[in-house]
Order: sequence, then C-alpha cells, then structure tokens
Amino acid sequence: MRLSLLSTLSLAATLAAGGAFATGTGDAVAGAEVFRKCASCHQVGEGAENRIGPQLNGVFGRTAGTVPGVKYSKSMNRMGDDGLIWTAETLDAYIENPRALVSKTRMSFAGIKDGQERSDLLTYLRLFSDNPANIPEAEPTAIGTDHDLDPAILALEGDPEYGEYLASECTTCHQVSGANDGIPGITNWPADDFVVAMHAYKRKLRPHPVMQMMAGRLSDEEIAALAAYFKDLE
Repeated sequence: MRLSLLSTLSLAATLAAGGAFATGTGDAVAGAEVFRKCASCHQVGEGAENRIGPQLNGVFGRTAGTVPGVKYSKSMNRMGDDGLIWTAETLDAYIENPRALVSKTRMSFAGIKDGQERSDLLTYLRLFSDNPANIPEAEPTAIGTDHDLDPAILALEGDPEYGEYLASECTTCHQVSGANDGIPGITNWPADDFVVAMHAYKRKLRPHPVMQMMAGRLSDEEIAALAAYFKDLE
C-alpha cells in the first residue's frame, strides 16, 4: 500500500481545508481502508511499484494498458488501443465489474458493488494523480455516476431465435467458434455479462467506435435476445 494511513489522514485534511473535493465526492480516509481490498495486487503512494497489477500513481488520465513492465491481458491491451482512458467514470465502471468493461481481464477481482465504497476509493486514488486541488469540478474529480443497470433490463428474457436473426451483423467480426483471433469471442458468454457489456458500449464507457454504433442501434429487448442466443451457442 506504501502510503501510511497517518499520511493519508494528513493529506486528506490538507486537501479538504483547501476545498479540493467537490461536494458529494467520496471520503479519502475511508477510501484508504477500501484500498486494502486492492493492495494484494496494487501499490500507490511514494515508492509504489508494479506488483501483479500496475502501480496506481497517476492512474487518472492514463490510457489503459500502458504502464511499463506490466504484463497486461490481450483484452486490456486492446481496450487501450481502442482509446480507453481511466477517468472517474470508466474507473467506477471497471471497479464495479471488471469483466463487464474489459472482457477476460487478468484482474481476478469480483468488483465492488457498493457505490459509496467506489466513490471513497476513487477519491483516495485521486490524491496520487496530478494537481487534484486545481480541478475540483472537472474530470476526473467530478462526482461519479453509479453504473448499475436497471434491474428490469437485466431481467428481460431474450428470445434466442430472434437473437439468431440479429446475430448476422455480430458474426461478420466475431467468430461463432468463440476464437479470439484479434477480435474477442462472445460465444457462451453469461447473458448478464453480455447485456452489461453492450450497455457499456451504449453509454460509451467501452471506447470502440464501431461497437458503440452497433450497440446504440439496439433496443434493450434486442440486446437481451442476442445475449440469449450467444449464451447457449454450440
């Protein structure tokens, strides 16, 4: 973890006194405690080094998959090549459900579902990016957004036959076999993961412009149908 809790308390108090954080953002001191969930793989603060995962100094504004010396997954490298930048919004989505934002990420972490804990963690990590006091209302210190999908969307029961009809556009790029030859496979994805990922493209959290366009044309029911089709595709 590198930075002591006492140092964190002192730094947070200094920033708070200067009005560093916008009203409604998280609590950096609480975030230091949340970071303990991350500390087995990541370090942050003075002297932080890469471990299984990259060190997190300066993570805000960083392009995904670009810390030297880190062995990233092909999926993370691809997302970086597509233009994924770590901001309050994208980090919030990734921390909530890593595989919904970056398929087959090497980060074996279930995610943090509690929105307040994520906000606290991001406020803590923001202490270690450049000049947080200078941009209290701007990205990436702006108040984060909870990216939980409406449960009604996840509860939709898709029609796999309709999904098969819609899938012809998907299979022009994605191989039905599920092979990952340059383009990630989507065959046998759990339906919830598929739905969350497609809505991440619709909200432009996932950066691939073609997928943003494709997802933007689909209704909730059509996404559910595709998820049902690919989930059980042999």
